[in-house]
Amino acid sequence: MGEHREGDGAGEPSCVTYTSFGVSGIDPLLADHRLLRSLLGAWALAACSAKEALAVETHLGVCGPCADEALRLRDAVGLLHPQEPLDLDPSLRARVLARCLERRPPRVPVPAWAEPYDTETARLDALLQSLGDADWHAPVRLRWWTPEGPAGRRTTVAGVIAHLLAVDGLVAAAIGLPEPLGAHAPEMPVPPQERTERYWTALGTPATRAEHAPWREQTHALVRTVGFTDGEGVGSGGYPIPYGGFSLPLRDALLERAFETWMHAWDIARAVAYPYDPPAGPHLRPLVDLATRLVPQTLTAFPPPDGASPSGARRTLRLEIEGPGGGVWRIGVDPKAESGQGPQEDVAEVRLDGVEFCQVAAGHLTPEEAALGQEGDRETILRVLRATAALSRL
Repeated sequence: MGEHREGDGAGEPSCVTYTSFGVSGIDPLLADHRLLRSLLGAWALAACSAKEALAVETHLGVCGPCADEALRLRDAVGLLHPQEPLDLDPSLRARVLARCLERRPPRVPVPAWAEPYDTETARLDALLQSLGDADWHAPVRLRWWTPEGPAGRRTTVAGVIAHLLAVDGLVAAAIGLPEPLGAHAPEMPVPPQERTERYWTALGTPATRAEHAPWREQTHALVRTVGFTDGEGVGSGGYPIPYGGFSLPLRDALLERAFETWMHAWDIARAVAYPYDPPAGPHLRPLVDLATRLVPQTLTAFPPPDGASPSGARRTLRLEIEGPGGGVWRIGVDPKAESGQGPQEDVAEVRLDGVEFCQVAAGHLTPEEAALGQEGDRETILRVLRATAALSRL
């Protein structure tokens, strides 16, 4: 392999330039020092062709000045493009939509209370779009909490989407959209777990990626339908949605569906080793608020100890949620507190990260696992945390 030394006549130090790199298929022009030096910027940006990159990298092994320059350029590129996670910022979609709507208002606006559901289903849809065929059969363990302790059920990624399709369908059917259970739909609304079991049984075989399209279409139809405002009807958000044994106003039902979509998206992301962020703060706060408003309903299953506040005030727990979507809520811890009358007294205080609080409410963390700050009556704190975990289900 021949070589010669040359200077460029412009004060540059001489370097070794090879007339052949001993690699077949390399253009002889790429053996020219000046040309190779001119390619360093493109190489640092990974903008060279494969042939050019090979020539530059071979040259850097024998030319110290070019190697130093290449190192400086690579460091500069690293400052311009810091490492970022694969998952997109959850607030990105909202920002893009806001800019678009500044230019053209929507024909059918999405109510603020439906935005978390719209965003969380879109984020999960983006994750599902990236899955390969094998990923749809990755095992997933669904988890929830009962007074007897943690509970769970094994399924697959496709099975999770079938579950979301069936339970979202409870809301869809209530507002006049097609019932995904079809002929298998019960005459009266049944709890979400029973709906899921009916749908899984109706499939006859394990769920596949074929569940993706109907789930996606149903989420879009739900968002479009609730965009029509008609006073006290569906668009007002107060329309009752029966859950089999209890009901929620439509606005709360869609928040509940946003909550479950997020949690099951996390289940799926964990199963396929994909990074997944929690909702943005403006969407996380109403999910936390929903859980705090529902806790008194499950608290009845955990009766308070005998006795009352010596002052006769309504006893409450002060819940301080930290981080994005944070705030302060007070949860009544006895029937008198729920009456909303008279003075109140904080008998306990809990400080907890918003995401961890939601994980407790979803049964992904047990009451004992939550990392929190607590003051006051420990028995009251445990009652409220257990009632929060009791909100979870399949």
